[in-house]
Parts: sequence; C-alpha cells; structure tokens
Amino acid sequence: MDMKNMTVEDFASKTASSEPAPGGGSVAALAGALAGALSEMVARLTIGKKGYEDVQDEMSAMAEKAQRIRLQLIDDIQRDTNSFNKYMQALGMPKETEEQKEIRRNAMQEGLKEAAIVPFEVANTAFGIMELAELAVDKGNSNAVSDGLVAAMMARTAVLSALLNTKINLGSIKDEEFVREYSGKVKDLELKAIEYEGKILSKSTL
Repeated sequence: MDMKNMTVEDFASKTASSEPAPGGGSVAALAGALAGALSEMVARLTIGKKGYEDVQDEMSAMAEKAQRIRLQLIDDIQRDTNSFNKYMQALGMPKETEEQKEIRRNAMQEGLKEAAIVPFEVANTAFGIMELAELAVDKGNSNAVSDGLVAAMMARTAVLSALLNTKINLGSIKDEEFVREYSGKVKDLELKAIEYEGKILSKSTL
C-alpha cells in the first residue's frame, strides 16, 4: 500500500517498526505536507471574509500553490522510501565474483545518489511553503495567525530533516564532484530555512 493511503496510526506504527523505511525522509515529507495544509487552511479561512477584501486574489493564489505543494509532498512520503529501497536492493545483489562485486558497488553508489537527491528535492519543495506561511501571518485571517506560525515551523523542520537524510547519504558517495555540489546546496538551503523561519516568527507577539 502506498503510504499516503495509510491511516495516521498505521503510518506511525510502520515508522516505529524495525524496518528501516519509512524513516526520517518520509517523516520530513509528511511534516512539509502538513505545513502546506496549514498554509492552505489559513488562505481558505481568509477568502470571502469581511475585512480581507483587498487580499482575496492573493489568498486564492496562495491556496492553489499550497495545495500543489501539499499534494507533491504527500507523494514524496512514498517516493523517499522507494529511493532508499533501491539502495537496499543493491546491497542484496550477488557478490561472488569480481564482476558481480563491481556491478553491486556501482548499483549501491547509484542508489545512494538517488537517496541523497530525493530528500534534497523534498527539502526544496518544503522551502516553498515559507513564503506562504509568511503571507498567512502578514495578511491572512488574524484568528488563524498561530496556524501560519506553525506552518513556518513545520516547513523549517521539513527542510532541515530532509537535508539530514541527504547529508548522511553523501557521506558514503565516492563521486567527489557530486558530493561537493550537493554539500553546497544543502548548506545554502539550511541557512535560508533557518533565517526565513526566524523572520516569520518575529512578526508575531504570540
């Protein structure tokens, strides 16, 4: 079963099991999806409300974008697990001959690269929620400002959590150029997520 179709209880139980997946990457994608959902909710709680006539177009656009991100990240819950499973499958390949060992090593490296790329893409997608959370806090229904703040915090958690999964896989990749490229991207996105969350939280007196 695709994990997006599980109940909350079933997903939590599967995560708690001794199986290596779903793990932190899938949980990061879920956190991002929930952040997107909260941003979308604030937009929908603002659309059509008295006193917010000037931001109706912005809120409609915000709701649509938040929905797209939410649905993408829900799909990424399974996608992250699939990428890790490819590496696990490579581990199980035969290694009796030198040729088999070489094929296995190459498959493992390709699996590790995908297991690094996918959570980075999840982090990048989740970062897109930050501007929506900021808009929720700045212009959304004031009764839901706390939801906008939580969206920002969850988005930041999704970004940093997904990037941890990229970093741990980078540590086993032999392609130095690949590692150098993604290490730089990770560091940049980490800093941006932390700074953006701080910016959004500073807008509230809660």
